[in-house]
Amino acid sequence: MDRLEQIRYLIDILLFELPQYREQAARRSQDEDSQRRLLRGLMNLRPPLPLRGDFLAVQDQLLIAERQARGVVEADALPACARGPRMSLWQGDITRLGADAIVNAANSALLGCFVPCHGCIDNAIHSAAGLQLRDECSRIMAAQGHPEPTGRAKLTAGYNLPAQHVLHTVGPIVRGPLRQEDCELLASCYRACLSLAAEHGLSSVAFCCISTGEFHFPNDKAAAIAVETVEGFLRQTGSDLKVIFNVFKDEDYALYRALLGADRASSRSDP
Repeated sequence: MDRLEQIRYLIDILLFELPQYREQAARRSQDEDSQRRLLRGLMNLRPPLPLRGDFLAVQDQLLIAERQARGVVEADALPACARGPRMSLWQGDITRLGADAIVNAANSALLGCFVPCHGCIDNAIHSAAGLQLRDECSRIMAAQGHPEPTGRAKLTAGYNLPAQHVLHTVGPIVRGPLRQEDCELLASCYRACLSLAAEHGLSSVAFCCISTGEFHFPNDKAAAIAVETVEGFLRQTGSDLKVIFNVFKDEDYALYRALLGADRASSRSDP
């Protein structure tokens, strides 16, 4: 199958599982970009259900080819920042990072984003990893029996991501003025991820900007907490874990670059 045939094959299976979306899907343009966006939207909408082997085989072929087309940025190749030899800054798409683990800013259900093609990092990571990620998260949450508390972390496989694992953490949602409790919970997210990475013998972790954006944590304060918490963990534990601060927005890039003393040319994604 060529790429468009793969996309249509996967859409057909998802519409068999989700027949309530057939009429909407029929109205979509048949060009490749529109069909790919439809596929992503249906994958986002699909609840945890038994996974079909024929679907996964084609899905994995498609996602691996897309991963190769985007290009993988190896975490080990990123230069250290002036602030510390185990810390790096990189601006770009976190789903391109070939780290032992990338961090996902999740919600308390821990099942990924169900809003079709939403722009959040939770949606991006689940969309690039494939449906296996939601399935594993569902099994974790069923065994846990309650929503994921703020400030903790869970480890899953990375599936079709270049990262071997995903660390899922729920950051604080800021409602009104920033509280000390919010700051402590955000720091707990970073410590929980770092501790879990160390426990599993991982050598590199890439953090997104936890709790900023949708969760309304002030970007400047979030960046300061992130860097201080990571620096403190590495110093106190003597860990040789490499930590990448991954940013997407220019605002966050400027904040982290000032905090870390990163070199502009070596810490930005290729155009």
